[in-house]
Amino acid sequence: MSDTPAAPEPPIADASLVGQLKAACADDWSAYTGHSFVRQLAKGTLPEASFRHYLIQDYLFLIHFARAYALAVYKADDLDEMRESAGAVEALLNTEMRLHVQYCERWGLSEADMRATPEARATMAYTRYVLEAGHAGDLLDLLVALAPCACGYGEIGAHLLADPATRLDGNPYRDWIELYGGPDFQQVSRKAVAQIDRVAAKRAGREPARTDRWPALCRLFRDATRLEADFWQMGLDRSG
Repeated sequence: MSDTPAAPEPPIADASLVGQLKAACADDWSAYTGHSFVRQLAKGTLPEASFRHYLIQDYLFLIHFARAYALAVYKADDLDEMRESAGAVEALLNTEMRLHVQYCERWGLSEADMRATPEARATMAYTRYVLEAGHAGDLLDLLVALAPCACGYGEIGAHLLADPATRLDGNPYRDWIELYGGPDFQQVSRKAVAQIDRVAAKRAGREPARTDRWPALCRLFRDATRLEADFWQMGLDRSG
């Protein structure tokens, strides 16, 4: 019997709906997960000003992310779905945002300063797109629009942490990499993937790719993935 430890479970299984959407939008997904912002994080060469700008806008993004999951509570049609999305709202508002603020304080950013910062155009475009997708569609549409963030950060973190080319020693962004690559966030990502599969099974059947909903779901996923890449670029450019 080999003593080699088993490979960790990937945050996004290929057979999941998110895995199928990734494959259908492979070029856009690669541009997002392999963006220069991410590569520079891994090397520790990302300018500090770019990271600080990203952190501020990510704080503002999380406010709307919580609103989107609150909308998911409204869009749900049974108590289990309502409770799952309500749990995400509670975790975002009372845990993740608090941890985000504590992390930002280490970079000289106060919550008051972040609240007072105007949203960048990339932040507005992304968050409003997701909310509009949720208002116009059903719960599945909303969760698919949220998937590049809810599931993608876990994949990025897992890849960076496992990649021998990632520099951890002396990397000022090591904590960020270890947060999103660590077991707690990997579990968050897997739960998001599983939630989408359960909702898809109810609203689009067991094989959504074989239904007439597939083109619209791909469009939502592709658009949100491109907006994620734009969010990285906003951080890199420090644009407003």
